[in-house]
Formats: sequence, C-alpha cells, structure tokens
Amino acid sequence: MKKITLIIFIIIIILAAAGFAFREKLMAQFFKPNTSTTQNGKASTSTKPEIVIENLDTPWELAFLPEGDMLVTERDGKVLRINAGSKDSIIISGVANRGEGGLLGLALDPNFSENKYIYLYLTTQNSSIITNQVERYTLDGSSVSDRTIIIKDIPGSTNHDGGRIAFGPDGKLYITTGDVGVEKNAQDTNSLAGKILRINSDGTIPSDNPFNNATYSYGHRNAQGIIWDENGELWATEHGRSGAQTGYDELNKIVAGNNYGWPTIQGNETKEGMVAPQIHSGGSETWAPAGIAYLNNHVMFAGLRGESIYAADISNGTAKDLKKYLSSVYGRLRTVIVGPDGMLYILTNNRDGRGTAKSGDDKIIKVSPETFGI
Repeated sequence: MKKITLIIFIIIIILAAAGFAFREKLMAQFFKPNTSTTQNGKASTSTKPEIVIENLDTPWELAFLPEGDMLVTERDGKVLRINAGSKDSIIISGVANRGEGGLLGLALDPNFSENKYIYLYLTTQNSSIITNQVERYTLDGSSVSDRTIIIKDIPGSTNHDGGRIAFGPDGKLYITTGDVGVEKNAQDTNSLAGKILRINSDGTIPSDNPFNNATYSYGHRNAQGIIWDENGELWATEHGRSGAQTGYDELNKIVAGNNYGWPTIQGNETKEGMVAPQIHSGGSETWAPAGIAYLNNHVMFAGLRGESIYAADISNGTAKDLKKYLSSVYGRLRTVIVGPDGMLYILTNNRDGRGTAKSGDDKIIKVSPETFGI
C-alpha cells in the first residue's frame, strides 16, 4: 500500500512539473487573446465587427480628438461629440440640408492641441442660390465659437457637392468639390467646382499652387475621398456617370495641375493632357465611392451604391488587386478611417433616402484590419 501511494505521489509530482514547464503553451492554447486593440489600447478578445454607436442621423464624416473622443458630422447640421457610447450635439446654423448637400466634411487643424480649431464643409442657401463653403470654429468641450469663413462661393446644388476636407502632410487644407451637375465646370480651372482645391489654413492661396488660385487638380465629376500614403502621395475617390450610363467610378492618384478628364474621358479612355484613373469600376458596376483610408500599403474606400469596403494594393505606387469586403452587410457605407488604435471605423449611410434603414441605423462600426487580411 505504501509502495502504491509513493508511485502515485511521484506521478503527481511529474505531472505538476510538466504542467509548469509548458504553462505558457497551455495558456496560449486555451486562453489566447486576439491581437487587435480597443480604442483605449487594451487587448480585445474578438476580431468580429463591433457596433460603437447606433441611431445616428445620416452621418457624413468622422474624426478622433487627441483624448479619444469622436467628432461626427450629420447632414442636417449637427456635429456630435461621442464618448463611450454617449453623444453631445453641437448645432451649426445656416446649413442647407438639400439632396447630397448639408453638413459634410470635417477636419482638425494640424495644431489642434494648441488652437482647438476644427474645419467644416457645409452647404448654405441664400434665396435660390446654393453654395458650399469651409468654415473654421474653436471647439470648447461640446460647443463651438469664433465662426470664421475660410473659403466661400463654391458652387452648390442638390447633387455633386463633393465635401471631403483634409490637411495634407504639407499642412495645407485640401477640399474636394463636385461639378454640381454642370459638366463644363470641371474643365474650367477658374471655377471652384469639379476640383480638388488646396489652400492655407487661413484661406489664402499657397504660392506654389499650379494655377495661382485655389485649384490643385481638375477634371473631377464628384470626388468624395482623399488620403495620403506613407510616401506623401495623394489618392482620391470619384463618382462616375449616373443614370443610364452608370458606372466608371474611379480611384485616382492626384498630382498638382493634372486634368483627370471629366467629362471628356472615362474608364480606360485616354486623351493627351488628361489622366486616366488607376482603377475604375467599369460600365457594369457602380461603387459610388466615398471616404478613403490608408493602411499597410493599401487604400481602402467606402462604397455607397456598392455597399462594400474596397481595398487596393498600392505597394508599388500604382493601384492593383482591388478586393471588396462586408458586401451588403451594413448597407450603404459613407466613410472609413483608421483610428488611433489601428482599427478601422466605418460610417453607414442608410437614412438619406437612398438606402434601406435597418434597426439602429445609422451606425459607427469598428473593424479589425485582420478582417481584410491587411
């Protein structure tokens, strides 16, 4: 009996020692956490898309404040400050929520931590005249002050208003504008419509702009997304034709002074002095591309009509291998950005009259880059 007890004791000792020696592998096998992170930088246990907040009213743009709060524009004239699922509303007066217009783009000043400046792109109306403009405000908690018009009299309409604004690596403010349905505007370098504009943060014109005015590139129908890659090169999404000739949406690589062809060329067509897109949707598919992000040698953009996130490899300086994800899962998608935690944040756009609103729409969705294999 004593011998059996001794043998059992020895076996227990051996098993305990083995368990201790391989404890890390055992823990990894049964309790391994996911490598993605949350907004606070803590480990997350799931790569499944997460709904950050629901019941937004046609959101358009999203930006993160240095402390982690989010700012979101809603087309009817509200800026939301969102923290831990709660939201405070800031009312912006004078916004004309007409068709594709309203309160659209949002950007933080490069020196926001010091000056608290935010910039907004909005549609306004005086009698029957619709225009777009960029305004600057000082953000104080959940209120704004010091309203200043930075650039005004950008042609506006119920369609093709552009609206994306972002500060580039050069510290200049870039603005996308639509042709407002007047195609010839896009080819007129003196018109502010159908362009990507570039201005100083106070609204003055940089001395190195190609046409001695605000125009940076032209020949655009309705560009709605701009982003810079790690080499400082600018990429933009653009809506192609609509109606019976729908399709030919574009991803373009933007160079100062270039003409991107609208309305003269589309798809693979070429003409001297005009630049064809890096990738286009062709005539049988419509992306209706909007907000764009850059991550790990890929540009990723949100599709409205396409109801997908699209990702293209740009590792060699040109776009290739376009793939789409989350197709028809969340409906129309307006914006995608990379958050401070390295996760992707997506705005849905199902309450603008063109989508089918589901329970909880519209939403902010957080997605791990692993979902896209990036």
